[in-house]
Amino acid sequence: MSAQPRPRPVPGWGDAGLVSGDAVGLDVRAARIGSRVLALLLDILLQALAALLLVAVAGMALAAMPYGLLDGALSNAALTVGLVLVLVGYPVLFERLNDGRTPGKMAVGLRVVSVDGARVGLRQSLTRALVGVAVEWPGLILPLLSWVAGVTVMLSDRRGRRLGDLVAGTQVVHVRTAAAWRPVPTAVPALAGWAYTLDLSRLDDALALAARQYLARIHQFAEPARGLLARGLWTEVAAVTTPPPPAGMPEPVYLAAVLGERHRRARERLGHERAVMARLWPELTPAPPPAPDPAPTPATPLWVRPAVPPHPVPPASGVQRTVPPQSVPAGPPQGGPPDPAGPPGAGAAEVGAAGVSAAGVGGAEVSAAGVGGAHPVEVAAPADPGVAEGRRR
Repeated sequence: MSAQPRPRPVPGWGDAGLVSGDAVGLDVRAARIGSRVLALLLDILLQALAALLLVAVAGMALAAMPYGLLDGALSNAALTVGLVLVLVGYPVLFERLNDGRTPGKMAVGLRVVSVDGARVGLRQSLTRALVGVAVEWPGLILPLLSWVAGVTVMLSDRRGRRLGDLVAGTQVVHVRTAAAWRPVPTAVPALAGWAYTLDLSRLDDALALAARQYLARIHQFAEPARGLLARGLWTEVAAVTTPPPPAGMPEPVYLAAVLGERHRRARERLGHERAVMARLWPELTPAPPPAPDPAPTPATPLWVRPAVPPHPVPPASGVQRTVPPQSVPAGPPQGGPPDPAGPPGAGAAEVGAAGVSAAGVGGAEVSAAGVGGAHPVEVAAPADPGVAEGRRR
């Protein structure tokens, strides 16, 4: 009996290398220098706004103090406290109260966690902030050299950690997964007639989005969770739609039919609105792309002349004699010497492509046009002794 092939495991997309306390690998992705710099820029902008607010509040508070209490030492102390609050208190406060996310990290989708995947602690947040202020940003100790060292450490580390992460034992990871969305069927042929009669006025966007997400990720669920979610969603959708559907179909099919009809009606409304907009404001409607030019007709080469129709020579008085076919040679193709043999079977009215008309009276000379009419050919008819003798008499 042949052994059954083992299914190949689906590789995960996470590269953070985090392992939970239950020895389970976490499928999360480590944040690299690009996303972290973007989050830092957003945080710097917010810190600058917070510093301006603190300066305004401190200025009003110092201005309200009695005369003689304000001196240089008090001003320096207020400045130091403000810098500590902005540069150190800002990240520590948000990381502790917002689950390891500052406003910049929350906008980009990042989070600070411990190396074991647990939530970041107060000691770790404070260590990260102090190391960052002293060495990395703004880098109070050798600013330029410390910036180069911090960027080098982040680029060389396998998980993209900076000096503060290495000292505090933390790591920044992505919290947004790259989910592959599958297309939802736009219509169900078996339920097209029922879907056309649906009243969807009470179906709000939130419920439709929940059904859309379920159908797009249905392959990720396993039974019995898949069936429970489908029945729960269909119960909510059926409560706000009429008439009831025909029996015998599973709940995901009903959801797909409802969403397909909703999308179809949305497309019709959009097309009607665009048509009205085009009639009212044609200058706002983009012009259609120009039609492609028709294929150009091939031009006749300059060296090719059309065939000249034969023009018969009017008959002269006396006896008319037609030049026999054997005596009219064909004209040369490009003005070369005439071919004495001539084409076999050539008529007296045409030679080659141009046509030749020849008629002679007695010993008169006949002019025949060659190919292209460029080189005429002189043809002499043989004399008849009887005709010549009659004319002398």
